[in-house]
This record gives sequence, C-alpha cells and structure tokens, in this order.
Amino acid sequence: MEGKQQQHQPPAGPAVMGAASDERRSEDGKDGAGCETLGRPLGPTPSQSRFQVDLVAEGAGRPAEELRKASGEDGAAGKGSEEAKGRFRVNFVDPSAGDESPGEPGGGSSEGGNVSFQNGGDTVMSEGSLHSGGHHHYYYDTHTNTYYLRTFGHNTMDAVPRIDYYRHTAADLGEKLIRPSLAELHDELDKEPFEDGYANGDEGTPAGEATASYTPDSKGVVKFGWIKGVLVRCMLNIWGVMLFIRLSWIVGQAGIGLSVVVIGMATVVTTITGLSTSAIATNGFVRGGGAYYLISRSLGPEFGGAIGLIFAFANAVAVAMYVVGFAETVVELLKENGALMIDEMNDIRIIGAITVVILLGISVAGMEWESKAQIVLLVILILAIGDFVIGTFIPLDSKKPKGFFGYKAEIFMENFGPDFRHEETFFSVFAIFFPAATGILAGANISGDLADPQSAIPKGTLLAILITTLVYVGIAVSVGSCVVRDATGNVNDTIVTELTNCTAAACKLNYDFSSCQPVCQYGLMNNFQVMSMVSGFAPLISAGIFSATLSSALASLVSAPKIFQALCKDNIYPGFQMFARGYGKNNEPLRGYLLTFLIALGFILIAELNVIAPIISNFFLASYALINFSVFHASLAKSPGWRPAFKYYNMWISLLGAILCCIVMFVINWWAALLTYVIVLGLYIYVTYKKPDVNWGSSTQALTYLNALQHSIRLSGVEDHVKNFRPQCLIMTGAPSARPALLHLVHAFTKNVGLMICGHVHMGPRRQAMKELSTDLAKYQRWLIKNKMKAFYAPVHAEDLRDGGQYLMQAAGLGRMRPNTLVVGFKKNWRQSDMRDVETYINLFHDAFDIQYGVVVIRLKEGLDISHLQGQEELLSSQEKSPCTKDVIVKVDYSKKAETDTSVAFAPSFSERTTTSRKDSKSQPSPLNLADQRLLDASTQFQKKQGKSNIDVWWLFDDGGLTLLIPYLLTTKKKWKDCRIRVFIGGKINRIDHDRRAMATLLSKFRIDFSDIMVLGDINTKPKKENIAAFEEMIEPFRLHEDDKEQEVADKMKEDEPWRITDNELELYKTKTYRQIRLNELLQEHSSTANIIVMSLPVARKGAVSSALYMAWLEALSKDLPPILLVRGNHQSVLTFYS
Repeated sequence: MEGKQQQHQPPAGPAVMGAASDERRSEDGKDGAGCETLGRPLGPTPSQSRFQVDLVAEGAGRPAEELRKASGEDGAAGKGSEEAKGRFRVNFVDPSAGDESPGEPGGGSSEGGNVSFQNGGDTVMSEGSLHSGGHHHYYYDTHTNTYYLRTFGHNTMDAVPRIDYYRHTAADLGEKLIRPSLAELHDELDKEPFEDGYANGDEGTPAGEATASYTPDSKGVVKFGWIKGVLVRCMLNIWGVMLFIRLSWIVGQAGIGLSVVVIGMATVVTTITGLSTSAIATNGFVRGGGAYYLISRSLGPEFGGAIGLIFAFANAVAVAMYVVGFAETVVELLKENGALMIDEMNDIRIIGAITVVILLGISVAGMEWESKAQIVLLVILILAIGDFVIGTFIPLDSKKPKGFFGYKAEIFMENFGPDFRHEETFFSVFAIFFPAATGILAGANISGDLADPQSAIPKGTLLAILITTLVYVGIAVSVGSCVVRDATGNVNDTIVTELTNCTAAACKLNYDFSSCQPVCQYGLMNNFQVMSMVSGFAPLISAGIFSATLSSALASLVSAPKIFQALCKDNIYPGFQMFARGYGKNNEPLRGYLLTFLIALGFILIAELNVIAPIISNFFLASYALINFSVFHASLAKSPGWRPAFKYYNMWISLLGAILCCIVMFVINWWAALLTYVIVLGLYIYVTYKKPDVNWGSSTQALTYLNALQHSIRLSGVEDHVKNFRPQCLIMTGAPSARPALLHLVHAFTKNVGLMICGHVHMGPRRQAMKELSTDLAKYQRWLIKNKMKAFYAPVHAEDLRDGGQYLMQAAGLGRMRPNTLVVGFKKNWRQSDMRDVETYINLFHDAFDIQYGVVVIRLKEGLDISHLQGQEELLSSQEKSPCTKDVIVKVDYSKKAETDTSVAFAPSFSERTTTSRKDSKSQPSPLNLADQRLLDASTQFQKKQGKSNIDVWWLFDDGGLTLLIPYLLTTKKKWKDCRIRVFIGGKINRIDHDRRAMATLLSKFRIDFSDIMVLGDINTKPKKENIAAFEEMIEPFRLHEDDKEQEVADKMKEDEPWRITDNELELYKTKTYRQIRLNELLQEHSSTANIIVMSLPVARKGAVSSALYMAWLEALSKDLPPILLVRGNHQSVLTFYS
C-alpha cells in the first residue's frame, strides 16, 4: 500500500515543494523550509547549525545499503538509516563538518541553513520537527505528516495508524516508531516541543529508546513452520518408549475397553491444555521461552518464575530419562548377543554418556541440524509403527505358541475386560501410561524459533494430539485383538483332544497355555516385547524404540536451555544472569546447553530413575495446570487486552483442565505431587519477596483491578456506620520525600486501617507544572512503595495553595474511600513568611471544616521539611546530565526534585544549593550544622520502636472522639505497642474526683486502655506575666493599631491586609488567648517527657478571628514541646460503646 502511495504523483498545489524548490528557496531567502508558514523561529540559527530532510525509501525487506542508495544518502549521514524506513527524517548536521552538508551528493550549500530535499524533496517542514542538537544527530519521524497524507488533502503532523507505533522498543519483527505526542500536536507553536531532548517529550523514556530501533540481520536466521517446528516435534515427544514396550502390557492389565478409557482420559487433559496453550499463544506476539513465557506473561513473574525453573529442570532430567531408556534397550540387545562390556548397570552409564554427548553435538550444531535429525527420527518411528500394523495381518504358526494368533473375535472378547494382577489398579495403570501423553509443549517450547508462533502452535499441537491419540487407540485395539494375555512359548502346547474345562480364547484356537499360569513367559501380561514379536520385521521395532527415545531426548535437550535462557533474560533470578547470553545468528543458549548436558549426565550416571520419573511427570503436570489456570484467570479478569485469535476455548473447561492436572498429579504419585507443590510454592514466595521490576500486564494485575473496582462499587452502596469509621487522611505533604516524619507518623495510625493520600499542589507556569504532574505521579508513587508506605500520591495544579487544597478535598478518593481528615504540617516559619501565605494556610482549615473534614496539625520543634538537606553534591551532576527532574539520594534515603520543581507545600522553600565542581560531585556530603543534624534525626524518629513511654491525650473538647481514636490506633501498631495512654481533661477543682470517674467510665465503655487520667482544675488560671509579654511581642508586627490611626486609613489597611489583628479583636478574645498560653505552661509541666502529645485543636470563628491571631494561638499553644498533634474531628461520633 505504502509502495503504491510512493509511486503516486501528488497534485501540484501551494503546499507542495517539488524538485524545483531550489529556485523558490533562494528567492524567499529563508533559513529553512516552511519557516514563514510556521510563524516561529527555528531552533538553530543559520550560523549555528544546519539540517537536511532525507526521504528514506520504503524497503522493509532490503538491506541498509540499498536503502541508502534509494534515498541518495552519503554514508556519513546515513548512520541509522535502517532506523528510518518509509518516512522522512530530519537530520541535524554539525556545522563544524564543513560547508557541504553530508548527504547532499552535489554539495551546493549556500551560506546559512541548508535544507536538502532529495528524491524530489516532497515535504514541508512541520512544527516540532526541528531542534538544535549540537554535535548529535536527532531523528524525528515525520512519516505521514507530508507525502502519505496527500489523500487527506492537507499536510499535518498527525500520524495515520501504522503497526510500527505499537512495537516494543527492540522488537525482532521491525522498528519502533514514535508517533507525535499530544504536546507536539496541541501545544502553542512558539514552544519548543523537544525541549527535553526526547522526540516525544517523554521524560521516562531513555534517549536510546525514543527513536532507536532494533533491526536484526535476517540472513541465516532459521525459522520453522508449523509442521517442522510444532507437529513433528510434538508427535515425536508424545510417542515415547511407552508405545512399543508398555502399551501392550497396559492392554493386558486394563483390557481393551479400559485401555481406551485410559488413553481417552490422558487425551482429555492434554487436549484441554492444548486449547489453553493455543489461546494464550494467539493473544499477542509470542517470544522464546515456551511454557515459561506463556505462564509468566499471563499470571505474572511469580508463577512464571516458579514454573520456568522447574519446567527447565524437568526437561533437563527428562533428557536423562529418555537416554537411559535408549541405553537399556541397547544393553538388552547386547545381553541377548552376549556382548556386554562390563555389567548391565555400567553399560547403561557408558552408552548413556556417549549418547548424550552426541545429542549435545547435534543441538549445538544449530536448530537446523536438530530439526533435520528430528525428521529422520520421525520417519523411522512411522516405519516402525507401519511394520507393526503389517505384522498383525501376517499370523505365522511359529508365533502362535507365543500368543499371537492374528485378529480373532474370541481374543478381542476375552481381552476387552480388565484383568488386574500384581496389585495393579486402574489408576496405577493410568499413572504408568500418562507420561506417554505428555510432550504437547515441545513445539511451544521453541516458540522463539517459529516463523509464526500464533498460527503454528495451535495447529501443530492440536493436530499432534489427534494423530498420536488415534495411533495409541489403534495399536491398543489391534494388539488386544491379536495377542492373548498368557502364553508359554512352547510349540508342544497344542490341543490334541477336546478339553472340557478350558474356556480361554487360546483353547478355542487349539492351544492350552494353562500349564504356565499364573506366571508365563509370553503374552500381553508378561512380555514387554510383544510389538517386536508381532511385527513383520523385528529390528525395525528396535529402531523405532531408539527413534522414540532419542527424539524425545533431543526435544528436551533443546527445550530446557531455551526456556532457561528466556527465564534468565527476564532477570527473575539474578544469580542466573550469565545464562541469558545467546550466541550466533539464532541466539543459541550455548551455556544453557552445557548446563542441561551436565544435569542430564549427572542423572544418567546415577541411573536410578524410578524415583525421578514421577517427579518429572508432576513437574510437567504442574506447568499444564498453570497454563489452564492462566486462561481461566485471564478470562475471569475481563481485561480488554485478553482477546485471543484462537476462539475454541472456554474458561470453565480450562479451569476443569487445571483441576484434572492436579488430580492426575496425585494419582501418579502423591508424595511427588506434594513435593512439586512445595517447590512451586517456595519459588513463588521467593520471587514475590524479591519483587522483580517487571510489568507484563498480567491477568493477576487485571483481576486485582477488577476486584478493587467491584468492591469499591459494592462499598458505595453501604451507608457509613460509626463502628466502621476509619481515619482517612489527606496529607498535604508536597513532595512525599520532603517531609518523611509527617508521612511516617500518619502512616503509623492509617496503615492497614484507613486511606492515606499524599496531596501535592503544583503552582507556577501551567505547561511546566503539567509536565511535572505526570513525571511526579509515577516517581513518587514508586517512592511510597519502595519505602513501604501504604498510601497514594495525588498531585494537582492550581493557581495557589488554597485552590489546590480545595480541589484535593473535594475530588480525592473514590466512592466511600474518600478522605475525611486533613493533615497538615505546622507552618513553622510563619512569622518570616509573606502573610498572604499564612492567610492561605489558615483558610485551608476553614475550607476543611466547611467540607466536614476533621483537621490534624502536626508540629515537631525541629521542623518537618528536610528538602534542603537532600543531595547538595549530586544535584549539580544530575542537572548536568538531564534537564528533567531526578531523584538524588544522599545521607538519608529520601529523594528530592531539583530546583526546577514548582511544587509548594507548607514549609519554607529552600532553593539555595551548594554548587561544587563536577570532579567533587562524588565526594561525601558537606558536614551539617547542628540544627540540620537535629532536623535529620527528627525526620526518622517515627520509624524506630518507641519503647515504654507515654502518649499524652489532652482531650479538652469533645470533637466526636477523633482526638482519642488516633492515639488508640497508634498503640495497636508494633512500634507503638509498649506506649501507654495518659488522658488529660479540663475540670473544676471541687469536682476533680467526679470528673475522673466519669472519664474512666467513658473510656472503659469505649474499651480503650489507659494508664492514668488527670483532671486539670487550674486550666483557667491566668498565665505567667513573662509568657503574656512574649505573646504580645510576637503579635506586635501583625497588629493593626486602629485606635492610633484615622478611621479611613485603618479601614483601608484592614481591607488590604485582612490578616492584621485589630485592638477590638484582641480584647474580645483575650480569654481564649490566655487559655492557649496557660495550656502551653501546663503542657510543659505535665507532658514534656511524653513521646507524643495529642491535643484538641482550638477552632477560630471564620471571619471573626484574623489569620495572624489564630496562627499566634497555635504557636503559643504548641511551642517548645515534644511532637504534638493538634486534632479536631468534624464533631460527628467516631467512637461508640454499642455492639
């Protein structure tokens, strides 16, 4: 399509700059194409830099050299040409490279900026396409902003839909292109869209990832189709030794009828798993890693990591199992011919070791050789099966004494029912057969080597299951119809006279084998080599056994390293990182091959595989169970991303398949099943604990979201009840890392109890703030998780702090999970601040009370904001590296943005930074002064265990009980559990005992433990004169002194500065002022040694008490004390004594 568009000649028009645009350009005398049209200056000036536009021809399948020829590029400027197929590239050229622009074959540079329009130069420069890059080359995808959109009748930056925009960065299939960002499309033209040096302004995208693309060398890479890659491989793996040496015995034990049931049951499990595998494999591009890749991308790294490791190990040990099966057959032949080398056991080891070395050689030679070997083995296997089928139609007299009579109805009838012997049961026979049905993932395990895994895996796997099942059933029925259960092998056991008591099928065929029962040498029950005996040419059956064992061993030897390599690439287990490396065109995991070889060799030398075999079967079954469960889980999660192209699956059938797999695990071997569960659970817990930094969009994530959504909606339909009240806090932290003490203290009483939202108001230029919002959201949410904070981060942009606070209080939260309590830090520097900021701060309290919020003010005498202590040295170097904001970490583990941040919170802004030279940037932080060191220590005090100390609760006014609930919640946490609650209340001197008893009764009804209750009878005593004087001195700069001014001047001043304290107001609230000063004296007296003080927050009437006076009250009340929480609930009960 695109090729056709290129051939199409666009209509001439004012927007088209054709090949003759050189003259037009020189007439205009402009510095670049379209400069006047854009109405904005270009990034570089003519004297600084030049740029050129290269039209790169579409040539998806052609090498880079052809592309360069097609676009007329010189080699110097063609760097990265393979990154720019089928689109225009703006190429910024270093001015120091000389006057002639590289890439212009004819030179012809004029003074100043030179734009080369090659191949007719059919393009118009669009806004956002240009950026001065210094000595770098920036490539910007202007695909579709010109030529391709002629059909739309205009030029635009907007991109038409194209697959390259949806690729991963290093996709093997083609390059990753970046579509124009929203900012580039809809921001003002006079802004520089790439001001961060990234093509799409995405700060989170590494520079290399933004435009670079991975173009693999397609020459020499081997990719298989569905027959060679999946069908052949699965059939070989499913047809194992069982087909030739155990199937006849199973028919003897279970009879033809139950044998078909056994095969059918195994097929049901494998078919359901095949359908599930097909569904997952067609839900998006499948990379290498087979079962591990499918499970990890569906259920997440925890299950994927656990299964990947045991599945790779199971495949490695399966190599040993199959090779020993082969070696046993060879040794059996040697024994028959008297050619043993040492003894049976050691011969198995020698032959096994030699075989596995040869198999390793075939595997390391490359997938192409391995695939050819598999084809040869399949041919031998099919010939062996054909040999047996032909043999059944040729009943020789010499074989009759051994029990083979050809197809006889009598034998079919006799063998149809079961005849279990030697304590065998239906399930024990099933357990022996089931491993013969495994191997269905052999094709999926090399998914990375398939040309089209989405099509190949479903077709190949399901067809392989169908063919192998039909062959198993056919052989079971035919062998059961031809051979009797017991035979002597003695030619003289023919019946001469009619026997009255002989009812066996052999008797009817004139043979009496009763002489050897119950232990005969021949027949279905006794001779494992029945198929050799029946076949037309016995050595071909031996060749079939060799083929079955070696092909399965080869498939497992290839699968294990491929799965392990994919697991190591994802870095789930960091210790195995060295095995991630691949070699050669096919990215072969040579180190993985070597490891698999060593594991297989080790188990071959042990040669005790009867114990290992059931564990291996269970490992395979565990992965089948999880593949089935993955499909069920993904369907249950209803993720819009779950839309497999393969439609013939059902979530409930997949769940049934998972349950059947678990049942079969116990049927095969109960202790091996338990061991498998323990290993999977152990690895799951390990990976969960390690928390690998990956995000694959798993169904676990989707289901978590769905559950959260459903529960949130369900919760919204339930009215709040006082028994279920939880403090849900909106903390105005600014950047969460800047005020750790505030965060840790609130987290102490909200963790696993209530909601905690960190509000951050960004102010300043809207464009810059919007950019910060998106980057901060991810950065600080990560910071909260890293610091084990169960909290959400909520940034907003507002004109000022009060607006931002209102937005957060009204809009933060969801349904019933909304904040009900505003938490702020005390504005310690209020006297030095602009009083308009203080007015805004106090208005936040009023707004909170208006919205029916409770308010908590937290004060530490050292302060809360540690932002100025973070990263003085590292800050400079981080700013040099990138203009975007970074987390820099120094003495404490809290990050902080650079001074470009426009965020504001309630502490003074410290924008001064110590600048050091680059070479000193790695040196130790400069020593802190005493105040800063104390501030730093205070910021971590709530992270430590609090010891046996007091939490003093000054519950002076009834606010609904929040003042009491917060300290109680603190004592339920591990770090605070040794603290005792002391309660202080106001009262009258003559009723102290009565008030204490009343409070004790109330607390016991609330079931809140306390160590002491103290009634303060002297709460209304006049404070000390020096304290009153200190208060008056503090408020002096904020007084209006209207009595000393003319009425008009005073009114004007009050209007301009509403925060000022009038003489009238001071007189009116003298009693309340004195109470705050007096309370501070009492606090100093009784609670100076407390760990924390929780106290009722005084309320100021809106419009009556000025901001300066209210701030002075809070200052006077809380100064020079241990950490103090000033709490005021919303005056609705949060405690109840009813059940």
